[in-house]
Amino acid sequence: MRLRYAGTCRLCAASLPAGTQAIYESETKTVRCVECATEAPENEPPELEPPYDESLPADSGVAGSSARREYERRKAKDEEKLREKWGRFGGLAVALSDERQPTKSWDQGAIGEERLGTRLDAVAGARLAVLHDRRIPGSKANIDHIAITPGGIWVIDAKRYKGRPELKIEGGILRPRVEKLLVGRRDCTKLVDGVLKQVDVVRDLVGDDVPITGALCFVEADWPLIGGAFSTRGVHVLWPKRLAKVLTEQTAGDVDVAQMREAVASRFRSA
Repeated sequence: MRLRYAGTCRLCAASLPAGTQAIYESETKTVRCVECATEAPENEPPELEPPYDESLPADSGVAGSSARREYERRKAKDEEKLREKWGRFGGLAVALSDERQPTKSWDQGAIGEERLGTRLDAVAGARLAVLHDRRIPGSKANIDHIAITPGGIWVIDAKRYKGRPELKIEGGILRPRVEKLLVGRRDCTKLVDGVLKQVDVVRDLVGDDVPITGALCFVEADWPLIGGAFSTRGVHVLWPKRLAKVLTEQTAGDVDVAQMREAVASRFRSA
């Protein structure tokens, strides 16, 4: 096929600009250059999307993969517009231009998910299963990470924001209590709403018998040396190392981690 967006050959790592003829692998959502494709054994069967088989272990997913793909798509589109605008000077314009902030934010988000995914994978085991970048059924949205422990399921949203996360409480005795999540001077309360919606989605598909907890994990935020972690409306707000520690300590409970992992993965496929 002719690539609509720029990519990289998964075998030789060659850069493949938009418009290049290449082989698209639907199973892994990656591409191969024509040279590598012709070097494959002649009797190699075509790579088709395999039917889902519940007897096979589900793919754990790749942290940040959908955000990374969206970043590459937007970057290629931005570069294409610059080349069209500047003609023969298009390459120079691309080299000298800064990335647009909407495009760069996808790269920042992907990095945050990737780093948190690495931390979670390092502590995963028989009593802690981790799934990354899971598609929400019937939606274009996804869940960054899902962790399964003997104590229940954790729905985790990774964010790479600058500033110190804080809980601001307004109201009280005479006025309704209102909790706000601030990161630096930025009101990020909507992030809590988003995690709670994801928790509800998981609960609807998994059932009420298993405890489900939400978490917001801020990567590279300005956390204090002592303390810092807190919860708001049932959602834990913390950093990667702290989150990994909390998850590994979730040993009490009767959830069959392996069985629940397969059940969750079958309902929330890799994005």
